[in-house]
Amino acid sequence: MESRAAEAAPSAVGIVEVAPRDGLQNESEILTPAERAALIARAVAAGARRVEAVAFVHPGRVPQMAGAEEVMALVPRTEGVSYSGLVLNLRGLERALDSGVDEVNCVVVASDTFCRRNQGVGTEDAFTAWEAIAARAHAAGVAPSLTIAASFGCPFEGETPEDHVVELARRGALTGAVEVVLADTIGVAAPDAVTRLLHGVAEAAPGVGLRCHFHNTRNTGYANAVAALHAGVSWLDASLGGIGGCPFAPAATGNIATEDLVYLMERMRVRTGIDLEAAADIGRGLGDRLGAPVPALLGRAGGFPPGAAAAAG
Repeated sequence: MESRAAEAAPSAVGIVEVAPRDGLQNESEILTPAERAALIARAVAAGARRVEAVAFVHPGRVPQMAGAEEVMALVPRTEGVSYSGLVLNLRGLERALDSGVDEVNCVVVASDTFCRRNQGVGTEDAFTAWEAIAARAHAAGVAPSLTIAASFGCPFEGETPEDHVVELARRGALTGAVEVVLADTIGVAAPDAVTRLLHGVAEAAPGVGLRCHFHNTRNTGYANAVAALHAGVSWLDASLGGIGGCPFAPAATGNIATEDLVYLMERMRVRTGIDLEAAADIGRGLGDRLGAPVPALLGRAGGFPPGAAAAAG
């Protein structure tokens, strides 16, 4: 007999592929724009329909993201596929619009200290930048998402108050967010906190899309993804190979891995639209290119039943 939790699970969830941006931004090995576009093309071929492709940030601060316009000029323009660009200011937004992104993502860090480390301004100044970005994006017909980083904890200030995150989400919805993304930037969340915060945001910002971005720094990312699924998120971020993390967060060890998340969802009978074998193969290839094994486990363990994903290498 199936559990009540299993009965309550949705039949499908979307996965936003973030390896080309959040994944690669923390890697010491820098891929060329052509290589990044090829990675995006492989992700799309594997079934990804939303891809965080690029970041329009200063290459001096994040050299891994240099050449965003070149990447966007090379990505396959496949029907039904949406490409997102990270922007932090109006200059970055104009670059994004000129390059033909389908959506933009703006980050506001919930703690002042981390926000200053990450963006050079405090939380309120970052939110002011978001307001201008959202207004301009809507005027250009491009959907803006608001990511609230460090939603569950900050490496410099400790616990992030839940009511503070809920208030940022409420204000974000009022200023044009079509989607609010709760990001566990340093991987400290637990499932009960994920459930509480999502319920609080859903109540404070009704009608706004909900998405979660989990890092697996302390091995809780997949449990948190399941909690978010049951709490009603429509989309989960994941990175092929499980690569990535914020370069300004100490001890970052990677995002939850696309292939491992797809396996988990399939075992729960939740559709993602991502081909498991193809995703595992891309993750292994990333490890080869980056010169170190990736955190993802599917490429090594293989799927179950045998033959359901790439065999262990």
